[in-house]
Amino acid sequence: MSPHHDAPSPANSFSTASAFSLRHQAVQATYQMHPYSDSFETSSIESADGGMHRSLKPGIYVPTVAFFDPGTDNVDVETTASHAVRLAKAGVAGIATQGSNGEAVHLSHRERNLVTSTTRKALDGAGYGHLPIIVGCGAQSTRETIELCEEAASAGGDYALVLPPGYYQGLFSKDTVVTFFRDVATASPLPILIYNYPGAVSGLDLNSDAIIKLSQHPNIVGCKLTCGNTGKLNRVASATHAVTVSDPGSGFMCMGGSVDFTLQTLIGGGSGIIGGTANIAPKACAKLFKLFEAGEYAEARQLQAIVARGDWAAIQGGIIGTKSALVAHFGYGGYARKPLPRPNKDESRQWREAFDELVKTENSL
Repeated sequence: MSPHHDAPSPANSFSTASAFSLRHQAVQATYQMHPYSDSFETSSIESADGGMHRSLKPGIYVPTVAFFDPGTDNVDVETTASHAVRLAKAGVAGIATQGSNGEAVHLSHRERNLVTSTTRKALDGAGYGHLPIIVGCGAQSTRETIELCEEAASAGGDYALVLPPGYYQGLFSKDTVVTFFRDVATASPLPILIYNYPGAVSGLDLNSDAIIKLSQHPNIVGCKLTCGNTGKLNRVASATHAVTVSDPGSGFMCMGGSVDFTLQTLIGGGSGIIGGTANIAPKACAKLFKLFEAGEYAEARQLQAIVARGDWAAIQGGIIGTKSALVAHFGYGGYARKPLPRPNKDESRQWREAFDELVKTENSL
């Protein structure tokens, strides 16, 4: 986890009544009226650009793995589709493409769009047309980020997950990052979730004040906090009156970025998790969320410990370890694209054993 560089939000710095637009009210109304609908129309909300997007609900969202043909290194469309359906059947709330687990930095624009469109088509064809797709749209320039958002919308995405640019951060003014997100959100045809992941952007770590300020934009509807700072999450969730399992709130989705703090996120007022370990154990991660929702806290704590131990293996091994575990335990997954190395025999055994406990729990559900 990255070091925490955050400051408490100043008192009275945020007004729920004045800050949230009709966009957020629409999310709230949809969540209240159609909590779990299989219909695109009844589970969708209208965005500022007049388009329709499936609504985000509290739960577990999976940043799906990118799969490649081992011989050609082309995107493996069949495995992309079957994996998305496996996740949907396990009870997740939605899928994210083009994240860190999705090797977005290894994909061309065309390949990004192929993964997203394949995922959308697979979900629709399997009867999961109500599940939203969040698409990673991070880039170093405002222009390309907006372009990725436009392409994500055309490929079937419902929301854009956007990292701040980090390459030139030494030249940024104090307003550069906030201006970047506002410019992208204003131009994007998709609603935006802010992605705070310091490890992916040269240590750039948005504090709670910046996220709360940005949440007032009508097309910024949530955040993913992979910084691991639960204090920051608490402040943002409280200030934005975020969606929780028991309260649709303002419609703002305040999401944790790792399944190893699922309970901490939910207890602190968060809306759910976007976590990569759910690629391996989607049922276990979804069960953890449901246990909290049902008030079964003792059992939830026991399952959280198992999930956290499995997530530690995923954190250590990254996408190499996650794919190796998928191959060992489920017979598919392949390898990451070069220049990432392929695990040797000993490393493959290490990752298989590291996930044994979690997969045993997954297979019992």
